[in-house]
Amino acid sequence: MRIEISGHQIDVTAALREYVETKLAKLERHFDHLLDIQVILSVDKLDHRAEATVHATGRTLHAESVAESMYAAIDLLADKIDRQVIKYKEKLTDHHRGEAPSRSGSFG
Repeated sequence: MRIEISGHQIDVTAALREYVETKLAKLERHFDHLLDIQVILSVDKLDHRAEATVHATGRTLHAESVAESMYAAIDLLADKIDRQVIKYKEKLTDHHRGEAPSRSGSFG
């Protein structure tokens, strides 16, 4: 999994880069088929915004969060994208396998 981090009107320091990478590394525990993640960190007046686009096999997931500090925004973003990845993985799993035998009779 490749993580690409960029900043708009903010310098992405080594500490921010490492924090984002550690927070988003837990996504691989839930789902192995993540191709790459693009993270954009930006500042608008007093709001710190973090956006992420995750490219998985067959799907693109997007989330964004706004908070008073950049670290809080990254935490919220990691939680949101984590929930989306778990939901996507559950949709891929066939929950109906072996649940009930097929009916072989006439209806009516």
